[in-house]
Amino acid sequence: ADMPDTSSRNTLMFSATFPMEIQRLAGDFLSNYIFLAVGRVGSATENVEQKCIYAPEREKFNKLMDILEKEEMNAEHLILVFVETKRNANYLERLLNENGIDATSIHGDRSQPDREEALEMFRCGRCPVLVATSVAARGLDISNVNIVINYDLPTNRDDYVHRIGRTGRAGHRGTAIAFINEVPNPFYRINEV
Repeated sequence: ADMPDTSSRNTLMFSATFPMEIQRLAGDFLSNYIFLAVGRVGSATENVEQKCIYAPEREKFNKLMDILEKEEMNAEHLILVFVETKRNANYLERLLNENGIDATSIHGDRSQPDREEALEMFRCGRCPVLVATSVAARGLDISNVNIVINYDLPTNRDDYVHRIGRTGRAGHRGTAIAFINEVPNPFYRINEV
């Protein structure tokens, strides 16, 4: 009831991707709106170098460890690892810690205080590796994430763009690595059409 009438306020919407169905939905709520695109809509910034690594399912963890062992990990060099499921986030966090990598996780089953604690441990470098589901793909703004690893590929292009957009922020360069293999993924079928 305290919100000003639409004639006396401005509404702004921001997104790295803005799919057509969301544009139509926005049009239902905004009148005489202006659409401003910076860069290419729906694509990653040029500050992100994208790499693919072939990693069969049974070898993914070893490939991840190979990458992590070569990297300097601290508060200035953070690594974000995306998985598809909450269960896999918990499992991978535990496995990394058992192998001497300080890691934490964030996903939809964690309470808000637990998420905030995990993000703070990641941000300050106490746990320089964060394992996350797509819950962290949008809105997470930490400028010193050097590497984003898609341990599991997302199921759609927009999630991929948002995930890799967690690196290469605020003028910094970043690297996005995707593990690929023969496991069927709807993301590929979408792009084949």
